[in-house]
Amino acid sequence: QVQLVESGGGLAQAGGSLGLSCAASGRTFSSYTLGWFRQAPGKEREFVAAISRSGTILYADSVKGRFTISRNNAKNTVYMEMNSLNPEDTAVYYCAAGPFVGTTSEYYDYWGQGTQVTVSS
Repeated sequence: QVQLVESGGGLAQAGGSLGLSCAASGRTFSSYTLGWFRQAPGKEREFVAAISRSGTILYADSVKGRFTISRNNAKNTVYMEMNSLNPEDTAVYYCAAGPFVGTTSEYYDYWGQGTQVTVSS
């Protein structure tokens, strides 16, 4: 059974940093694009970042230069370091995996349960 489990969410101060991790259940994910989405209350789910099996990285314009995505295939884990956080980053963050690189949710087949990130001003 495949599973994605996020960790690292919590409360951060504006201007601070927070790191998220997502552990995948199987070796299969090493060949998948791994990404992060977020959803704030009353808002649509929004693409944040993704990293393909070939190392191609995509960022949403809203986080470019502030967030860094990386992966460790041996550990089946994707990471996202979030720096210079602001209250607009407050959302539930979801880890996702899919066979193709994409910036919309339709490209991803597997999803984590989500982890809350709250940024105070």
